[in-house]
Amino acid sequence: MAALIAENFRFLSLFFKSKDVMIFNGLVALGTVGSQELFSVVAFHCPCSPARNYLYGLTAIGVPALALFLIGVILNNHTWNLVAECQYRRAKNCSAAPNFLLLSSILGRAAVAPVTWSVISLLRGEAYVCALSEFVDPSSLTAGDKGFPSAHATEVLARFPCGGGPANLSSFREEVSRRLKYESQLFGWLLIGVVAILVFLTKCLKHYCSPLSYRQEAYWAQYRTNEDQLFQRTAEVHSRVLAANNVRRFFGFVALNKDDEELVAKFPVEGTQPRPQWNAITGVYLYRENQGLPLYSRLHKWAQGLTGLQVRTTTPSLGGAC
Repeated sequence: MAALIAENFRFLSLFFKSKDVMIFNGLVALGTVGSQELFSVVAFHCPCSPARNYLYGLTAIGVPALALFLIGVILNNHTWNLVAECQYRRAKNCSAAPNFLLLSSILGRAAVAPVTWSVISLLRGEAYVCALSEFVDPSSLTAGDKGFPSAHATEVLARFPCGGGPANLSSFREEVSRRLKYESQLFGWLLIGVVAILVFLTKCLKHYCSPLSYRQEAYWAQYRTNEDQLFQRTAEVHSRVLAANNVRRFFGFVALNKDDEELVAKFPVEGTQPRPQWNAITGVYLYRENQGLPLYSRLHKWAQGLTGLQVRTTTPSLGGAC
Protein backbone atom coordinates (compact mmCIF):
# COMPACT_ATOMS: atom_id res chain seq x y z
CA MET A 1 0.00 0.00 0.00
CA ALA A 2 2.80 2.40 0.90
CA ALA A 3 4.57 1.59 -2.36
CA LEU A 4 1.37 2.31 -4.29
CA ILE A 5 0.91 5.66 -2.55
CA ALA A 6 4.55 6.57 -3.19
CA GLU A 7 4.17 5.64 -6.86
CA ASN A 8 1.05 7.80 -7.15
CA PHE A 9 2.82 10.76 -5.56
CA ARG A 10 5.74 10.27 -7.95
CA PHE A 11 3.35 10.23 -10.90
CA LEU A 12 1.61 13.41 -9.72
CA SER A 13 4.99 15.10 -9.21
CA LEU A 14 6.11 14.24 -12.73
CA PHE A 15 2.75 15.31 -14.15
CA PHE A 16 2.84 18.72 -12.50
CA LYS A 17 6.47 19.27 -13.49
CA SER A 18 5.62 18.51 -17.13
CA LYS A 19 2.59 20.80 -17.02
CA ASP A 20 4.20 23.67 -15.10
CA VAL A 21 3.33 26.32 -17.70
CA MET A 22 -0.28 25.17 -17.95
CA ILE A 23 -0.64 25.04 -14.17
CA PHE A 24 0.97 28.47 -13.80
CA ASN A 25 -1.44 29.96 -16.33
CA GLY A 26 -4.35 28.26 -14.57
CA LEU A 27 -3.31 29.65 -11.19
CA VAL A 28 -2.94 33.12 -12.70
CA ALA A 29 -6.42 32.85 -14.19
CA LEU A 30 -7.94 31.64 -10.90
CA GLY A 31 -6.22 34.42 -8.99
CA THR A 32 -7.55 36.95 -11.48
CA VAL A 33 -11.08 35.58 -11.14
CA GLY A 34 -10.89 35.92 -7.36
CA SER A 35 -9.52 39.45 -7.63
CA GLN A 36 -12.29 40.42 -10.05
CA GLU A 37 -14.97 39.05 -7.74
CA LEU A 38 -13.49 40.94 -4.79
CA PHE A 39 -13.26 44.12 -6.87
CA SER A 40 -16.91 43.83 -7.93
CA VAL A 41 -18.07 43.42 -4.33
CA VAL A 42 -15.80 45.93 -2.59
CA ALA A 43 -14.62 48.57 -5.06
CA PHE A 44 -17.06 48.78 -7.99
CA HIS A 45 -19.59 51.59 -7.55
CA CYS A 46 -21.14 52.98 -10.71
CA PRO A 47 -21.52 56.80 -10.44
CA CYS A 48 -24.87 56.65 -12.28
CA SER A 49 -24.26 60.03 -13.85
CA PRO A 50 -24.23 60.96 -17.55
CA ALA A 51 -20.73 61.03 -19.09
CA ARG A 52 -19.19 59.64 -15.89
CA ASN A 53 -20.74 56.20 -16.34
CA TYR A 54 -18.98 55.59 -19.64
CA LEU A 55 -15.54 56.56 -18.35
CA TYR A 56 -15.96 54.64 -15.10
CA GLY A 57 -17.22 51.48 -16.79
CA LEU A 58 -14.43 51.38 -19.36
CA THR A 59 -11.85 52.20 -16.69
CA ALA A 60 -13.11 49.36 -14.48
CA ILE A 61 -12.54 46.92 -17.35
CA GLY A 62 -9.47 48.38 -19.04
CA VAL A 63 -7.19 49.80 -16.35
CA PRO A 64 -6.91 46.64 -14.17
CA ALA A 65 -6.40 44.60 -17.35
CA LEU A 66 -3.61 46.95 -18.44
CA ALA A 67 -1.99 46.81 -15.00
CA LEU A 68 -2.12 43.00 -14.97
CA PHE A 69 -0.62 42.91 -18.46
CA LEU A 70 2.31 45.15 -17.49
CA ILE A 71 2.92 43.11 -14.33
CA GLY A 72 2.94 39.96 -16.45
CA VAL A 73 5.52 41.46 -18.80
CA ILE A 74 7.70 42.64 -15.90
CA LEU A 75 7.64 39.27 -14.11
CA ASN A 76 8.52 37.27 -17.24
CA ASN A 77 12.21 36.29 -17.39
CA HIS A 78 12.04 36.28 -21.20
CA THR A 79 11.49 40.06 -21.09
CA TRP A 80 14.86 40.66 -19.49
CA ASN A 81 16.54 38.11 -21.77
CA LEU A 82 15.31 40.15 -24.71
CA VAL A 83 16.47 43.39 -23.07
CA ALA A 84 19.88 41.85 -22.39
CA GLU A 85 20.11 40.66 -25.99
CA CYS A 86 19.46 44.17 -27.27
CA GLN A 87 21.81 45.72 -24.70
CA TYR A 88 24.83 43.44 -25.09
CA ARG A 89 24.57 42.17 -28.65
CA ARG A 90 22.23 44.68 -30.31
CA ALA A 91 20.33 41.59 -31.53
CA LYS A 92 22.88 41.29 -34.37
CA ASN A 93 22.93 37.49 -34.17
CA CYS A 94 19.17 37.20 -33.84
CA SER A 95 16.91 37.50 -36.87
CA ALA A 96 13.43 38.99 -36.91
CA ALA A 97 11.68 35.61 -36.71
CA PRO A 98 13.05 34.48 -33.30
CA ASN A 99 12.70 37.98 -31.87
CA PHE A 100 9.07 37.95 -32.97
CA LEU A 101 8.55 34.48 -31.48
CA LEU A 102 10.07 35.51 -28.16
CA LEU A 103 8.05 38.72 -28.05
CA SER A 104 4.90 36.73 -28.85
CA SER A 105 5.73 34.34 -26.00
CA ILE A 106 6.14 37.25 -23.58
CA LEU A 107 2.92 38.94 -24.66
CA GLY A 108 0.98 35.67 -24.72
CA ARG A 109 1.97 34.75 -21.18
CA ALA A 110 1.32 38.29 -19.94
CA ALA A 111 -2.12 38.31 -21.60
CA VAL A 112 -3.51 35.46 -19.46
CA ALA A 113 -4.49 37.65 -16.50
CA PRO A 114 -5.88 40.67 -18.44
CA VAL A 115 -7.89 38.46 -20.80
CA THR A 116 -9.33 36.59 -17.81
CA TRP A 117 -10.18 39.90 -16.14
CA SER A 118 -11.88 41.21 -19.29
CA VAL A 119 -13.83 37.98 -19.82
CA ILE A 120 -15.11 37.85 -16.23
CA SER A 121 -16.01 41.55 -16.36
CA LEU A 122 -17.99 41.02 -19.56
CA LEU A 123 -19.72 37.87 -18.29
CA ARG A 124 -20.77 39.64 -15.09
CA GLY A 125 -21.93 42.61 -17.14
CA GLU A 126 -21.94 45.20 -14.35
CA ALA A 127 -19.24 47.45 -15.82
CA TYR A 128 -20.71 47.15 -19.32
CA VAL A 129 -24.21 48.07 -18.09
CA CYS A 130 -22.76 51.01 -16.16
CA ALA A 131 -20.81 52.27 -19.18
CA LEU A 132 -23.52 52.02 -21.84
CA SER A 133 -26.86 52.41 -20.08
CA GLU A 134 -27.13 56.09 -21.00
CA PHE A 135 -26.57 55.31 -24.70
CA VAL A 136 -29.55 52.97 -25.08
CA ASP A 137 -31.98 54.34 -27.67
CA PRO A 138 -35.09 55.41 -25.70
CA SER A 139 -37.33 54.89 -28.73
CA SER A 140 -36.44 51.17 -28.76
CA LEU A 141 -37.77 50.66 -25.22
CA THR A 142 -41.37 49.60 -24.73
CA ALA A 143 -43.34 48.20 -21.81
CA GLY A 144 -46.68 46.95 -23.06
CA ASP A 145 -48.31 49.85 -24.91
CA LYS A 146 -46.20 52.41 -23.10
CA GLY A 147 -43.04 53.94 -24.55
CA PHE A 148 -40.09 55.40 -22.73
CA PRO A 149 -40.51 59.14 -22.01
CA SER A 150 -38.07 61.18 -24.06
CA ALA A 151 -37.75 64.00 -21.51
CA HIS A 152 -34.42 63.78 -19.68
CA ALA A 153 -33.94 60.28 -21.13
CA THR A 154 -30.15 60.32 -20.81
CA GLU A 155 -30.21 61.33 -17.14
CA VAL A 156 -32.83 58.71 -16.30
CA LEU A 157 -31.05 55.93 -18.20
CA ALA A 158 -27.74 56.79 -16.52
CA ARG A 159 -29.36 56.18 -13.10
CA PHE A 160 -30.67 52.73 -14.00
CA PRO A 161 -27.49 50.76 -13.03
CA CYS A 162 -27.92 51.97 -9.45
CA GLY A 163 -31.60 51.05 -9.34
CA GLY A 164 -32.56 54.72 -9.56
CA GLY A 165 -35.12 56.48 -11.69
CA PRO A 166 -38.87 56.93 -11.30
CA ALA A 167 -40.74 53.94 -9.88
CA ASN A 168 -43.10 53.81 -12.87
CA LEU A 169 -40.07 53.11 -15.13
CA SER A 170 -38.87 49.99 -13.27
CA SER A 171 -39.93 47.74 -16.14
CA PHE A 172 -37.75 49.78 -18.50
CA ARG A 173 -34.86 49.47 -16.05
CA GLU A 174 -35.09 45.68 -16.19
CA GLU A 175 -35.26 45.77 -19.99
CA VAL A 176 -32.16 47.98 -20.26
CA SER A 177 -30.23 45.77 -17.83
CA ARG A 178 -31.28 42.59 -19.63
CA ARG A 179 -30.37 43.97 -23.06
CA LEU A 180 -26.95 45.28 -22.02
CA LYS A 181 -26.06 42.13 -20.08
CA TYR A 182 -26.95 40.10 -23.16
CA GLU A 183 -24.54 42.18 -25.24
CA SER A 184 -21.84 42.05 -22.56
CA GLN A 185 -22.01 38.29 -22.14
CA LEU A 186 -22.10 37.80 -25.91
CA PHE A 187 -18.84 39.74 -26.23
CA GLY A 188 -17.39 37.75 -23.33
CA TRP A 189 -18.15 34.38 -24.95
CA LEU A 190 -16.86 35.63 -28.30
CA LEU A 191 -13.63 36.72 -26.62
CA ILE A 192 -13.26 33.25 -25.08
CA GLY A 193 -13.78 31.65 -28.49
CA VAL A 194 -11.27 33.92 -30.23
CA VAL A 195 -8.63 33.34 -27.55
CA ALA A 196 -9.16 29.56 -27.66
CA ILE A 197 -8.71 29.52 -31.45
CA LEU A 198 -5.57 31.68 -31.23
CA VAL A 199 -4.06 29.44 -28.55
CA PHE A 200 -4.80 26.33 -30.63
CA LEU A 201 -3.30 27.80 -33.80
CA THR A 202 -0.25 29.06 -31.91
CA LYS A 203 0.43 25.64 -30.38
CA CYS A 204 0.06 23.96 -33.78
CA LEU A 205 2.34 26.50 -35.46
CA LYS A 206 4.93 26.20 -32.69
CA HIS A 207 5.24 22.43 -33.01
CA TYR A 208 5.06 22.53 -36.81
CA CYS A 209 7.90 25.05 -37.11
CA SER A 210 10.10 23.53 -34.42
CA PRO A 211 13.22 21.70 -35.71
CA LEU A 212 12.95 19.28 -32.78
CA SER A 213 10.85 16.18 -32.32
CA TYR A 214 8.17 16.21 -29.64
CA ARG A 215 10.31 14.10 -27.27
CA GLN A 216 13.42 16.24 -27.73
CA GLU A 217 11.31 19.37 -27.23
CA ALA A 218 10.06 17.90 -23.94
CA TYR A 219 13.64 17.00 -22.94
CA TRP A 220 14.79 20.53 -23.75
CA ALA A 221 12.03 21.96 -21.57
CA GLN A 222 13.06 19.66 -18.71
CA TYR A 223 16.70 20.64 -19.17
CA ARG A 224 15.86 24.36 -19.04
CA THR A 225 13.82 23.88 -15.88
CA ASN A 226 16.52 21.82 -14.15
CA GLU A 227 19.31 24.16 -15.24
CA ASP A 228 17.43 27.20 -13.99
CA GLN A 229 16.62 25.58 -10.63
CA LEU A 230 20.19 24.36 -10.11
CA PHE A 231 21.63 27.70 -11.23
CA GLN A 232 19.44 29.69 -8.84
CA ARG A 233 20.15 27.32 -5.95
CA THR A 234 23.90 27.34 -6.61
CA ALA A 235 23.96 31.12 -7.07
CA GLU A 236 22.28 31.55 -3.69
CA VAL A 237 24.85 29.30 -1.98
CA HIS A 238 27.76 30.93 -3.83
CA SER A 239 26.66 34.44 -2.89
CA ARG A 240 26.11 33.41 0.75
CA VAL A 241 29.55 31.79 1.05
CA LEU A 242 31.22 34.72 -0.74
CA ALA A 243 29.48 37.17 1.59
CA ALA A 244 30.60 35.13 4.61
CA ASN A 245 34.22 35.14 3.39
CA ASN A 246 34.20 38.90 2.84
CA VAL A 247 32.61 39.59 6.23
CA ARG A 248 35.26 37.38 7.87
CA ARG A 249 38.05 39.30 6.13
CA PHE A 250 36.60 42.61 7.34
CA PHE A 251 35.81 41.73 10.96
CA GLY A 252 38.19 38.83 11.45
CA PHE A 253 35.28 36.50 12.15
CA VAL A 254 31.74 35.85 10.91
CA ALA A 255 28.68 34.84 12.94
CA LEU A 256 27.23 31.81 11.17
CA ASN A 257 24.44 29.47 12.12
CA LYS A 258 24.90 25.73 11.82
CA ASP A 259 23.57 25.52 8.27
CA ASP A 260 25.79 28.37 7.09
CA GLU A 261 28.83 26.78 8.71
CA GLU A 262 28.17 23.58 6.79
CA LEU A 263 27.79 25.52 3.55
CA VAL A 264 31.03 27.45 4.04
CA ALA A 265 32.93 24.27 4.91
CA LYS A 266 31.43 22.21 2.08
CA PHE A 267 31.56 24.77 -0.73
CA PRO A 268 34.71 26.91 -0.58
CA VAL A 269 34.49 29.97 -2.84
CA GLU A 270 37.75 31.38 -4.15
CA GLY A 271 36.57 34.14 -6.47
CA THR A 272 33.79 35.56 -8.61
CA GLN A 273 32.84 35.29 -12.25
CA PRO A 274 33.87 38.21 -14.49
CA ARG A 275 31.20 40.24 -16.26
CA PRO A 276 31.92 38.80 -19.76
CA GLN A 277 31.00 35.35 -18.46
CA TRP A 278 27.69 36.62 -17.10
CA ASN A 279 26.99 38.35 -20.41
CA ALA A 280 27.82 35.15 -22.31
CA ILE A 281 25.12 33.14 -20.52
CA THR A 282 22.47 35.89 -20.61
CA GLY A 283 20.11 36.75 -23.45
CA VAL A 284 17.89 35.23 -26.12
CA TYR A 285 18.84 31.68 -27.06
CA LEU A 286 18.06 29.79 -30.26
CA TYR A 287 18.44 26.06 -30.61
CA ARG A 288 21.96 25.37 -31.86
CA GLU A 289 24.07 22.36 -32.72
CA ASN A 290 27.80 21.76 -32.72
CA GLN A 291 28.86 18.96 -35.08
CA GLY A 292 25.36 17.48 -34.87
CA LEU A 293 25.20 17.58 -31.07
CA PRO A 294 22.61 19.86 -29.44
CA LEU A 295 23.42 22.86 -27.29
CA TYR A 296 20.44 23.46 -25.04
CA SER A 297 21.28 26.85 -23.52
CA ARG A 298 23.79 29.66 -23.43
CA LEU A 299 25.24 28.10 -20.29
CA HIS A 300 25.58 24.76 -22.10
CA LYS A 301 27.30 26.52 -25.01
CA TRP A 302 29.64 28.41 -22.65
CA ALA A 303 30.49 25.21 -20.76
CA GLN A 304 31.60 23.64 -24.06
CA GLY A 305 33.93 26.59 -24.67
CA LEU A 306 32.20 27.52 -27.94
CA THR A 307 31.63 30.89 -29.59
CA GLY A 308 28.85 31.95 -31.92
CA LEU A 309 30.96 31.25 -35.01
CA GLN A 310 31.54 27.62 -34.05
CA VAL A 311 27.92 26.51 -33.90
CA ARG A 312 25.11 26.14 -36.36
CA THR A 313 21.68 27.67 -35.80
CA THR A 314 18.73 25.64 -37.08
CA THR A 315 15.19 26.75 -37.81
CA PRO A 316 14.21 29.27 -35.09
CA SER A 317 13.17 27.64 -31.84
CA LEU A 318 13.41 29.60 -28.65
CA GLY A 319 14.88 28.58 -25.36
CA GLY A 320 13.96 29.88 -21.96
CA ALA A 321 15.88 31.96 -19.49
CA CYS A 322 19.50 31.05 -20.03
